[in-house]
Amino acid sequence: MANDTWSHAAARVLVRPLIGTPVRPNHITTLRLLTGAAACLLLVPGTFTLNLWAGALWIVSAFLDRADGELARIGNMQSRGGHLYDYYTDVLLNSAFFLGAGFGVQGSWLGGWAIPLGVVACVAMFLCCWLSEAFEDLSPPGTRVWEGGWGFQPDDALYLLGPAAWTGALLLAPMVALSAIATSVVAIVIGVRLQRLRRRLRAVASA
Repeated sequence: MANDTWSHAAARVLVRPLIGTPVRPNHITTLRLLTGAAACLLLVPGTFTLNLWAGALWIVSAFLDRADGELARIGNMQSRGGHLYDYYTDVLLNSAFFLGAGFGVQGSWLGGWAIPLGVVACVAMFLCCWLSEAFEDLSPPGTRVWEGGWGFQPDDALYLLGPAAWTGALLLAPMVALSAIATSVVAIVIGVRLQRLRRRLRAVASA
């Protein structure tokens, strides 16, 4: 199964008692949005204490991203509107983290490059999310741009952003720099795969 990961399994256990209560997946998504947005904003000043809070809130937010989908699935509460709310929340937060980190590490060795690199990483992450969704929408059900293994999915790496925030500029600064490059490359790769898929679909339709 596409969501048979350790993180999803843990979320499934924790949300199961919520079935039959007034709590809906969108409520969890809203909590995910609030905690994730707070984490991104707390990164901006770049202080030790606020980075600790930012990292903790980010981990909570990343886990809630699993929890809302699991509640929707096991509670038979899936909807197109809920999916879009979850998707746009993911795109916003995953992109904004790098922007906040870029502002937060201005005092590091990156200096004046910190914010521009944060912006590049932010935009590249946005493109990765958007292109991935477009690719999966055109693909057979259950298809993912990147398949995981051993109980993990590639986007589980987002959990690591929390501990990175706890180190301050020690890990955040190189992470912003590397993400600006690596995420841009990934966006290009996904874009190429999407174009190839569209060409194949057009060829099949015209055959």
